[in-house]
Order: sequence, then C-alpha cells, then structure tokens
Amino acid sequence: MIMRRFHLLLILLCNVAVLVAQPNQKRDSGRMTPEMYIEMFKEAAITDMLKTGVPASITLAQGMYESDYGNSPLAKGANNHFGIKCHKDWSGNTFHQDDDAPNECFRKYESVQESYDDHSNFLRSRDRYRFLFELEITDYKGWSHGLKKAGYATNPAYAGKLIDIIERFRLYEYDNQGQKMPVAGTIATTAPTNGNAVPKKEETEHEKKSTRPVSSRPRPILTQTDEVPANAAGTINGIPYVKVVKGDTWTKLARENNIELWQVLEFNDAQKNDVLKEGEHIFIRPKKNKAEPFTHTVAEGETMRDIAQQYGVRLARLYKMNEMTFGENPVPGKQIYLKRAMLFGVVL
Repeated sequence: MIMRRFHLLLILLCNVAVLVAQPNQKRDSGRMTPEMYIEMFKEAAITDMLKTGVPASITLAQGMYESDYGNSPLAKGANNHFGIKCHKDWSGNTFHQDDDAPNECFRKYESVQESYDDHSNFLRSRDRYRFLFELEITDYKGWSHGLKKAGYATNPAYAGKLIDIIERFRLYEYDNQGQKMPVAGTIATTAPTNGNAVPKKEETEHEKKSTRPVSSRPRPILTQTDEVPANAAGTINGIPYVKVVKGDTWTKLARENNIELWQVLEFNDAQKNDVLKEGEHIFIRPKKNKAEPFTHTVAEGETMRDIAQQYGVRLARLYKMNEMTFGENPVPGKQIYLKRAMLFGVVL
C-alpha cells in the first residue's frame, strides 16, 4: 500500500514537472539555433561567395552575430540579417530601432535573400572595403580584422566575435568547399515558427523537370576567360569593353551587358556617382593583374585610374605593384610598373 502511494506520488510529481516545463518549451520553440541558421543559409553564403568573392564564412558569421542567429527584432521585422543602416543612397523600405543613437534607420527587405544579396553588394561597392578583396578567400581572420578596421561595426571586439563564431562552428570549411557547390536559387524568406528543422522532401519527376523560381539577382562571377560578348566594341589586355554613348548610365550599361551594377563599377574601379564620358571605354569583364608593356610613363594630369583603364589592369593591383598608397596621385614622368618581375621571391 505504501509502495503504491509512493508510485502515485512519483507519477504526480513527474506530471507536474512536465506541466511546469511546457510553458518554457513554448517560449523557446520559435527561437532559431545556430545550427538551424547555418543549415538554412549556408548555401546562400556560398552562392554569394561565388558571385562576389566575399568568403562564405564571413557572410555566415556576420549574419549569425548581427541577427542573433535570426532571432533579433531587426531580422524578424525587416529581414535584415547584417545590421545595414539606410545611408543616403537607400530608397527602399525602412525599419527604425535604437542602436548607436535612438530611432536609427535600417534597411528593410522583402526577403532574407535580398538581405544576403545587399550585404555582398554593400561590401563590393564601397571604397573602404576594397582592400579586403586583395586577401585570400580563406583568410577569415584578415577579413574579420579588416571589417572592423574599415568601420563596419563600432564594437571593439567585433573581429574576435566573428573569428570565434567561424572557428566554433567550423564555418571556414565552406570557404574551401564553395567552389564545388552549384549556384543556388532563392533561400527561405522567414525563420521557422517552431524548433523543429523542416525535413527535405523527395522531389517528384514532375518537380525535377519543372522550372524552379530563382532569384533574378544571382549570377556567377565573371572572369577574363569568359566568351567575349557580341556587343563588345573591342578588347584591351584581352578584356572586352563597350564605348559610352550619349544617354548611358552605369545602371543602363550593367543592364545592357547582363551584369550587376556593382560588377560594372568594380570592373572599372568606379563609383556610381562617377560621371561617364562619351567615347570612354567601360570594361564588362574583370581586369587583369598585369599588362604589357613592362612600364608606363606618367603624363601630366594622368591618374592611376587612367592608367589602369588604359591597360586593363586592376587599380588596387597597380598601386600594390608600385608600392604606392591607394588614392595617391603619380608624379608626371614617373615609371609605373604594369607587371613586376620576380627572382627567388624578390621583386626586381
């Protein structure tokens, strides 16, 4: 009898424990875990790496840190996973919340895919981040410290936070595997509403044959070895270019040549507010790291960008070869190296 009462009491206590635990489970059921976040968005990060050269580990780590693994009010209310503020060039929807100052303006996106696309384009289109693309794609530590140095975040420990996330979840592995991954389509637009991962269902033969919706923005990285477009006016250093005609804009040139705005700007070391000149050569593929002849003599009033455009050489590389500070103007009569000879690892 005593044992039966003891068993009944034990069962009662267990039931009470379950009832007490259930409210907590319900509260936590809508929260995304780090593992869920990686599983949902790793392909988007790899896709952006293939398109833009931003390491997948960096994209994922920033998304995880900035959005609190997709759980922050900004991520849930605005699909903004990278804490990107409006800035003066933003004309889309907005979301306001306190940050460094009260009621600051943040970009609001229709989907998380747009947030990922905009993050990569944001880094590619701003001069202060340009030096990062000189780093190896596997140098996540250099990228982390570089982002902090360039002013992406005000937190003095920002670089360390990113590195910790990358190493804790082995995100650096995606930087190596990214080249093997196919270009993905769209990604999920909202976080899951419960704590259970959504299993992938087997595709039917009809689904495999059907046309899947894909983002209109993703395109693979273009290289110098790609086929020369039919509308190219010619090539310089093997790089196809078009000539500016009256009425051209950067956006129009990008659209006509089936590339993104950030790409045409990047290929020409330009900013979108730079004025186009009629007859100017605009590259529609990436420039190279060297050119012929061996050197160029600087003319009066000539800039490093002028030289880079004349020979089809990347501007950042031109500065590096000549051991000059980025933005420094060359002295007339100076010999500018267009390529550098190496002997036993020493620049001659």
